Amino acid sequence: MTNLLEKISTYQQHVNQQLSQYIEKANPTSQKLNDVMAYGALLGGKRIRPFLVYAVGEMLGSSKQQLDPLACSIECVHAYSLIHDDLPAMDDDALRRGQKTCHIQYDEASAILAGDALQTLAFDIISHPIDGMSATTQLKMVNVLAKASGDAGMCGGQSLDLEAENKQIDLASLEKIHAAKTGALIEAAVTLGALSDEALPLEHLHALQQFSAAIGLAFQVQDDILDIISDTETLGKPQGSDIAHHKSTYPALLGLEQAIAKAESLCEEALHALAQLPYNTELLESFALYIIKRDR
Repeated sequence: MTNLLEKISTYQQHVNQQLSQYIEKANPTSQKLNDVMAYGALLGGKRIRPFLVYAVGEMLGSSKQQLDPLACSIECVHAYSLIHDDLPAMDDDALRRGQKTCHIQYDEASAILAGDALQTLAFDIISHPIDGMSATTQLKMVNVLAKASGDAGMCGGQSLDLEAENKQIDLASLEKIHAAKTGALIEAAVTLGALSDEALPLEHLHALQQFSAAIGLAFQVQDDILDIISDTETLGKPQGSDIAHHKSTYPALLGLEQAIAKAESLCEEALHALAQLPYNTELLESFALYIIKRDR
């Protein structure tokens, strides 16, 4: 686990350097917008999605230079989603990554525009030619990111999540929400890393997608668990916010012990998928275990 955390930290620092080059322009059209984008995207964060791009891509032999734009593009989408999630019309949160949320630090209009700009920046980054990668492959990547971000993925899941507030929903409905809201971008990160190897056999891609579907859901189950058992200082965001918003969660539906068992079962699914691959999957195996053992 120590090696994994060191790797996550290394990739975290690297992607932050890359992101800052895209965001911190010398002469931006709007200095304020540029400042808000940098605040929302560069202050903290585990960088789980970029980590998965790098871990999968490098496992398959792709270079860091090829993977950089993929990692940055998906983190831009993730950062925009957090800025918008925190807005008063959505989750109305004042704390993110231990810092004031964008609309609190600046103002609501600037936060909305920063989210919009980060979303479009993601597609600007991923659509630029990448050395050693065909235009056909990059077009597939753009499509993967678009589907994971929009109504078929993250945005659709967020909409279902808002609709479910103050309602009692069943387990299947909850899994549908989180497979889209949280899982879609995690699956996209793994798929982008996998597509960087243009010769990857289809069965290997499918195994990696099975892995990502399992860890994507496990990530959300663990988030639900931490919302109950952790604290605001550790989480870097308000503890108990799910209860405050009257949201259905895995502990609420299954009980805390069964929710923990669910996360462990999903981890086993992820490990089983990796066992089908003829690569060194040790880092991804450690990550699957980390997902259900993390405390924030």
